[in-house]
Amino acid sequence: MSAERAEKDGFYTPAYQLLAYKIRLTCRMRNYTRITAYDAKTKMTIPAADDNSCPSYDKVIDLIVDYAYDYDIDSPAAWTRAKAALIDALGAAIESIHTSPECAAMIGPVWPQTAPVPGGFRLPGTQFQVDALKGAFDLGGMIRYLDHNDAFPGAEWGHPSDNLGAILSTADILSREALARGNPDEVISMKQVLTALIKAYEIQGVFQIRNAFNKVGLDHVILVKVASSAMVSWLMGLSRDQARAVVSHAWADGHPLRVYRQAPNAGPRKGWAAGDACMRAVHLANLVRCGQPGIRSAITTPRWGFYDVLYRGQTFELPRPFTSWVMETVLFKVSTAEGHGLTAVEAALTIAEKLAQRGLRPEEDIVNIRARTQEAGMIIINKKGPLHNAADRDHCLRYMVAVVLLKGSQITTADYQDSSPWARDPRVETLRSITTMEEDPSFTRDYHDPQCRSVANALEVTLRDGTKLEELVPFPLGHVRRPETLQLVREKAQQNLGLKLSSERVGQILDTVDQPKFEKMAASDFVDLFIPQPASSAA
Repeated sequence: MSAERAEKDGFYTPAYQLLAYKIRLTCRMRNYTRITAYDAKTKMTIPAADDNSCPSYDKVIDLIVDYAYDYDIDSPAAWTRAKAALIDALGAAIESIHTSPECAAMIGPVWPQTAPVPGGFRLPGTQFQVDALKGAFDLGGMIRYLDHNDAFPGAEWGHPSDNLGAILSTADILSREALARGNPDEVISMKQVLTALIKAYEIQGVFQIRNAFNKVGLDHVILVKVASSAMVSWLMGLSRDQARAVVSHAWADGHPLRVYRQAPNAGPRKGWAAGDACMRAVHLANLVRCGQPGIRSAITTPRWGFYDVLYRGQTFELPRPFTSWVMETVLFKVSTAEGHGLTAVEAALTIAEKLAQRGLRPEEDIVNIRARTQEAGMIIINKKGPLHNAADRDHCLRYMVAVVLLKGSQITTADYQDSSPWARDPRVETLRSITTMEEDPSFTRDYHDPQCRSVANALEVTLRDGTKLEELVPFPLGHVRRPETLQLVREKAQQNLGLKLSSERVGQILDTVDQPKFEKMAASDFVDLFIPQPASSAA
């Protein structure tokens, strides 16, 4: 019954009727709309009964699982680069806990547990032995925390080595389980780890080419969760149908917003978001392993599925088949900078050398810095105003360029930290304030061109006397087109691993990876190489 009908029929007292009249009069005078408790005219139409026929799994889910379970990798380049990606990611992980107190504080047993988990994952660079979920979170977060692991560009941006957090932790635990049962033939080999890694790269990267999750406000770690779900299922020996179930649950999850990666909220969560995705992938695989069914049309169901709820009714576009192309072309970060700013850092280094040759001081002699970049750079690292933390600084092109010009040398991980003198240097802010950024459409076009895939930046520095110093760098160090890339990746890994491991152990790791027998090595034996010698033993 509507409020008007109740009032007319005398259900309310005279005092209430007077009050109701005054409310109606006020609403009319102020042009308000009054909402009644019930109005038959606005009653929601009850839809027809839903079709509850059991659907087939979505085609996208089938494509992912069929690739994960069936594709044979026959590319020598993919295998070679997968080994480089492996040691690069583990080096980045050790660098994170050595350099960042924030990262180091997050890893280790889940409260209130303190003792090592028997048969658990031995976390590289530490003495911790943790459960499967915390292991995936910790390693995934460590790899990503300093933004120093590899990158893959596209309509979406991401870091495929994030997936190693789920893959290696799962492989290690499965191998220790097999050995504990007395079944050494059932361990996960390093060839299986590399296979899972190559395929996780491919799943994530092929989606990144044309599918811009950032355009709908979702973070790219959605693809870490999906790719890791498929490959953890394969490592666990789940059936193909179980793997479909796991991947379907990955798509059905509510997904993280990109808000923590963009101004004004950029912060440390962007460092552990990948670990969170790895942990979720392992959790979903374990749930299905325990008998949970899948959600067959998790992506395509009208109104309730991923497309309609989170993707604004769009559908996925996969422009190439899943092979091993992403591993063959992934960008390694041999210097510490957000991927879309790597070439700006190289350009700044060259200009810094020219300034030094002329005896000029950047903070005094530069009057303007003009940066041309790609569309992605304009979205991700185009930032003005105060920078609040290391995560903020490593996503600011103006900061990177300013520090390099002032230092006259490569920017490092330490230069982004709160404790760095550059974080408080007024000269950095002076240079940031005179730096402008703009998109160069040709850079964006080449960035998306599969035959080019440049990550170009150009700097034009105007001096006080009117002289202009210009530098354009299309392909950064670490790009597949730079012949020195793999050697630089090895040197970077050697340096990072040495932050926690002895030089003898680092040499042993690098030699082991180069040996033909490496592929047959148990994942647990490989992980053991990354455990530092306790201080008491070293003494």
